[in-house]
Amino acid sequence: MIKKFLTVFLLLCFVCCSVLLAEGLLKANGKNIVNPKGENILLRGINLGNWLIQEGYMMQTSSFANTETELRHKIVSLIGEANTNEFYMLWKDKYITKKDIDQIAKWGFNSIRLPLHFAKLTSKDQPNVFYEEGFATIDSTLKWCEQNKIYLILDLHAAPGSQNGGPISDSQDGKAGLWTNVNYQNRTIDLWKKIAERYATEEWVGGYDLINETAYNFPNNNNAPLWDLMIKITNEIRKVDKNHIVFIEGNWYATDFSALPSKLWDDNLVLSFHKYWNQTDVGTINYLINLRNQYNVPLWLGETGENSNAWFTECIELMEKYDIGYCFWPYKKIESISGLTTAPVSPQYQSLLNYWKNGGTKPSIEFAKNALFDMVKRLEFDNCIINKDVVDAMFRSVNNSTSVPYADNKVPGVINAVNYDMGKQGVAYSDKVYKNTSNNEAYNSGWSYRNDGVDIEKSSDIFYSNGYNVGWIELGEWLNYTLNVETTGVYDLNFRVAGANSNGIIIVRIDNEMVGDFIKVPNTGGYQSWQYMAGVKGLKLTSGTHKMQLQFLAPGFNLSTIEFSLITTDVEDAPELHEFELEQNYPNPSNPTTTINYQLPIAGHVSLKLFDALGTEVMEIVNEKKSHGRYSVNFDGSKLASGIYFYKLTSGIYSSIKKMIILK
Repeated sequence: MIKKFLTVFLLLCFVCCSVLLAEGLLKANGKNIVNPKGENILLRGINLGNWLIQEGYMMQTSSFANTETELRHKIVSLIGEANTNEFYMLWKDKYITKKDIDQIAKWGFNSIRLPLHFAKLTSKDQPNVFYEEGFATIDSTLKWCEQNKIYLILDLHAAPGSQNGGPISDSQDGKAGLWTNVNYQNRTIDLWKKIAERYATEEWVGGYDLINETAYNFPNNNNAPLWDLMIKITNEIRKVDKNHIVFIEGNWYATDFSALPSKLWDDNLVLSFHKYWNQTDVGTINYLINLRNQYNVPLWLGETGENSNAWFTECIELMEKYDIGYCFWPYKKIESISGLTTAPVSPQYQSLLNYWKNGGTKPSIEFAKNALFDMVKRLEFDNCIINKDVVDAMFRSVNNSTSVPYADNKVPGVINAVNYDMGKQGVAYSDKVYKNTSNNEAYNSGWSYRNDGVDIEKSSDIFYSNGYNVGWIELGEWLNYTLNVETTGVYDLNFRVAGANSNGIIIVRIDNEMVGDFIKVPNTGGYQSWQYMAGVKGLKLTSGTHKMQLQFLAPGFNLSTIEFSLITTDVEDAPELHEFELEQNYPNPSNPTTTINYQLPIAGHVSLKLFDALGTEVMEIVNEKKSHGRYSVNFDGSKLASGIYFYKLTSGIYSSIKKMIILK
């Protein structure tokens, strides 16, 4: 009797403790996710992809080893099984550490999605065989999240047998065996029950994402088998954990929720969808909003990303407008501009990639091991590069139409052209193609340095720049820069350019006013043949912050640097302009190019027109408001016939005419 009483007492204690400890858990409440106080929680998160399940494209190995298993075999063939085990232990311990989680929280994320590989937690073939080492990794990650008060969502990224035929589930045969083998399904159910049993009372576990990105053509195009398995998993979870949110993803990479039961099988479910490479308007998510309304259930964007900064900002604005939480992919990967953190490929690791891809002399065990271990070291948080423009796009730029400096662009000095401001498309810069809205469209041609639509490439101009240049310039594009002018004075503004033709034109604006004239870029003999080019002479700048815009009226060149040379610190010593003046063009006669100089004592609208000998207007050379100053126009008469012409300058009440002769 006493034994029976003690058993009942202990059971009641366990139940009561579970309820008490579960009071801090997130819950689905109608269309919202709420905390214990009933406050709506919009999950703003990041995926720790490539950590506990590697993917070829994030390792730069997709062309020859697209899955983690394939890559592991490649590594074993070079350094042996024991060294490979050591490599993967180091990868697990160093790729993500507490410092990474601390930084994620510091940026402002409140949640993390942790992709898991079943094989690091349980056996594919043996029931009730679990690996403590794998769970210990989850435990340490959860501890770091708890210390930062952010939620950890557990994601079964690779299920037994694979839920799709792709590398993201580490499929060994290109098939989705989970859906054809009941043993794999049972192992999946067992694993989730074990996970739920272990974390049932953990308040900083945000929930369980049951199966990542199913992609399977079920019979009769009916997703019922998908939902049936999720029901079975949920039922087993609820035997040991009645508290945590269960996230369910649709078929075809979490986009297809057709054939859902008319009534959902649990009152603590969230529909998790994924969104890649499409528009950022409500039309792309209307069907999901309709599901939310129909089932009175929250939505969560469990994966999105791999796009430009502008797309990131627009996507977040869309999600927040419709009260949908989101989780971007990924936090870190090798040689990437679109992740929050990255590390460049080391020369040694590149040698391994080249060998695996092209063959040749096999690297020594020592060389290959050092190359692999060094790459891990580069990926440690303290050695990583933080892509601050990506961070800005995900936080400050959301619902904010201002730009901020990317770098401290000091004047006098040399400004790298790639260090334009951070901010939205149309605010910090304007680029023709600035986001990927289909899987066949690239938003960038250079894939270097920054993640905007602005095309940046590695440059041969390494002695005069930071090793990168703006390229693939198109008509009408522009870049804004914040200038930190340290010394009031008169400056000459010069550019370092490279181009294969002489069509390029730059306009410079300082604080929204055009300075100088159209700046024609010369043909330097190639897109990496760099030379200096004069821009604006005698530019007066006061100390303090100024905004500069470079507008490109014609393409055909690359831009490396902008140099501000201080001519004099005494602005009063600069030539004072007391009257209008239109100078005679030089050379005259010309064949066919010539230069027209003029000066304005005051700001105003300027019209410079060319007429033939009969007084018929031939063309308008300048038609724009300008500040006071000296201006120089490089005029190309190659399309005109030989003869006598007249050019007329008009500004306010001032007007002057000069004769021009073109001889060919």
